[in-house]
Amino acid sequence: MRTNPMLRFSTLAVALALSLALPGCKKESEVAPAEATPAQAEEAAPSAIKLDPAALQSAGIKLETLRPSSLSEQLRAPGEVIDNSYNTTLITPRVESLIVRRHAKLGDEVRAGAPLVTLASVDVSDAQADLRIAEQEYRRMAALGPEAVAGRRIMEARVALDRARAKAQAYGLPGTATGTVNGQFTLTAPHAGRITEDSFVVGERVEPGKALYRLVEESTVWVDARLPAGSVARIESGRAATVLFNGQRLPGTVLLSAHRTSDATRNATVRVEVANKGDTLHGGDFVEVFFDAGSNASVGNRSVTELTVPSDALVQLQGETVVFRRNATGALEPVPVRVGEAIGDRTIVREGLKAGDVVVATGAFTLKSQMLKSQLGEDE
Repeated sequence: MRTNPMLRFSTLAVALALSLALPGCKKESEVAPAEATPAQAEEAAPSAIKLDPAALQSAGIKLETLRPSSLSEQLRAPGEVIDNSYNTTLITPRVESLIVRRHAKLGDEVRAGAPLVTLASVDVSDAQADLRIAEQEYRRMAALGPEAVAGRRIMEARVALDRARAKAQAYGLPGTATGTVNGQFTLTAPHAGRITEDSFVVGERVEPGKALYRLVEESTVWVDARLPAGSVARIESGRAATVLFNGQRLPGTVLLSAHRTSDATRNATVRVEVANKGDTLHGGDFVEVFFDAGSNASVGNRSVTELTVPSDALVQLQGETVVFRRNATGALEPVPVRVGEAIGDRTIVREGLKAGDVVVATGAFTLKSQMLKSQLGEDE
C-alpha cells in the first residue's frame, strides 16, 4: 500500500538552519544533524518553511496565485517574403512578335490600362486586315437589308465578323478594327501595380508566352515560414501571426499549412498573408515569424482553460514532483503534484493544486537547495 506523500513529507525531520542562509527565516523546528549525505538530507527535509517578505526578496523567491488560463505557446520560425500570386500578372505576347517600343521600365508603378510595351507581328497584321474587311462587309450587308440581300449572305457576313474578332482578341487586340494593319499592337497593364521584372530589349524577337514584365500589386504580400513538421499541426488557418522585419512588427494572418514535408530539411511551410503598409516588405526579404500556437487541450474549436505553473516551479523531492505552496499559516510547504504537458515556459498541473493557491513561481530550486544544505549543517 502506497504511503500518502503528504504524510511522508509531514514526518520528515524538523530541523532547519535556513535562517543562516536566508535572513528573516522563521524555523518551525530545529535539529542539528551529524554527517549527512545529500540523499539523507533530502529524506530529512523540513515539511514547511516560513519566510518574511525580506527573506523572500533576498533569496530571489517570487510567489504567484494560480488562475486557470487558456494555454498557448509562441512559436518562432524563419520566413521569406514572396509575391502574392493572386495579385501578380505576367505580361506576355500571345503571338510571335518583334519588340518595337518600351513604355515602362523596372521599378515603375503603373495604373490599370497603362501602356507597357509595343510589338509588331505579321500574324497580327493579318488579323487586323481580316477584322477590318469583315467589319466593312457586314456593315454593307446590313445596310442593304434582307430586301436586297439573301438572309444567308447576311448571316455569313456576321459569322465572318465574329471569327475575325475572336482571332484578334486571341492575339490580345481589341475586338474592333483600329484603322491600321501595320501589325503593331500594345500590351497594357491589366491592373495597377509595380513592375518587379523586366527581361527584354527593344528589337528582340520573342515567342508566344515569353514573360516580358512581372506586374505585382504589393498592398499585400505572402510570407512562407518554415517549421518542424510536428509544430505545423498546431497552427490553424485564420490564426493571427506577427512578422518581424528590421525591428518592425507587422500583423498577419495564417492562410494555409503545407501538406508536404521537405525531404531535405524535414520542415513544412506555413503561409502568412501580411498587409504591406508603407511598402515595407518585398519579395525575397528574410523575416522572422511568430505564431501563437494553442495547446492540445481543446474541445472542438474551443480552447480549454488549464491550471498551470511555471516549469521552474517544479522540483524533485523524495522521488516526487513537488511545488512549494503557501499554507494557512503562511509557511511554504512542498506539495506533490501530477503534471501534464509542458507548453512554452509553463506546465499543466492535473492534480495536487487548485485555483487560488499561492505557490513559489521563481526560486523553487534555491529553496530546495537551502533546505538540503541546512540538513548537512552548512552555514551559508
